[in-house]
Amino acid sequence: MTVENALAEHSSALANQRNDVSLIRYSGRFAPSPTGPLHFGSLLTAVASYCDAKANQGTWLVRIEDTDIPRIYPNSEAHILACIDAFQFQPDAEIIFQKDRLAYYEQVLEQLKTTHAIYACQCTRKILGSNHIYAGTCRELNLDFSQQAIRLKVSDQRICFEDRLQGQQCSNLQHDLGDFILKRRDGIISYQFAVVVDDFLQGITHVVRGADLLDNTARQIWLASVLNYPVLQYMHLPLAMNDQGQKLSKQNMAQPLELSKAPELLQHAILALGQPHVDLDQPNVMLKQAIQQWDVSLIPQGIYLSGVYQ
Repeated sequence: MTVENALAEHSSALANQRNDVSLIRYSGRFAPSPTGPLHFGSLLTAVASYCDAKANQGTWLVRIEDTDIPRIYPNSEAHILACIDAFQFQPDAEIIFQKDRLAYYEQVLEQLKTTHAIYACQCTRKILGSNHIYAGTCRELNLDFSQQAIRLKVSDQRICFEDRLQGQQCSNLQHDLGDFILKRRDGIISYQFAVVVDDFLQGITHVVRGADLLDNTARQIWLASVLNYPVLQYMHLPLAMNDQGQKLSKQNMAQPLELSKAPELLQHAILALGQPHVDLDQPNVMLKQAIQQWDVSLIPQGIYLSGVYQ
């Protein structure tokens, strides 16, 4: 069997698990990681992804990206689900959790083994030192895959895509990063790997997320191309910053969303995205108004929002 036939066979088998998306023109998603409670920056992504999907007569899904089990913050998954309810977002399918989907990722790893697109790596952080570009040390060693990290081979070529908000973006993974990890030595599936597989299985066509993930996109496009997955459309939103000039994040102790203030926070998020004013009301009513008025061209340009947020 040729490499191409093996790839097609494995892709066909996995595609049987894929959502029926043959008639869907736009399918978006909100995919938070439960490494802490949702904050205002998370709300911006949720609102933008939801409004963009609904304004384009598309579907909107929610996926909890919880493969990095050691980093899961206590009760953060419950807070995410409570936020979905409090802000009255309406997912178009059951919310899924990546920790329940490990068998799918292992299936894709087997596919990549068959096509020799991956290899086992024994390099530790101590061996790698401060060099952030992997030199391919283990690429030709043919190490056993058990209890080793697994890396994806990259090529010396430019990967370019047109971001709907940030414009054209290009990267050469071999020069900028080197072969990158899909599965860690401790068995944890990488974000880069899980997100590509789940976007395919869920039939996602459009990704709306924060600009802090912009430099992840070339890796995901490359992996998708290796797997013969469809090309996605991307839009990376400007980031909300605190009064210290740091992006709002769980690591920077951004304030959790106060569910009792959902209408006020929702109104604030819509305005921060440059959209027309919506009247204070029940969140679902406000979201309907925001969808009717949604205009991507009004979203502030650049990587960062100019205001200060909590």
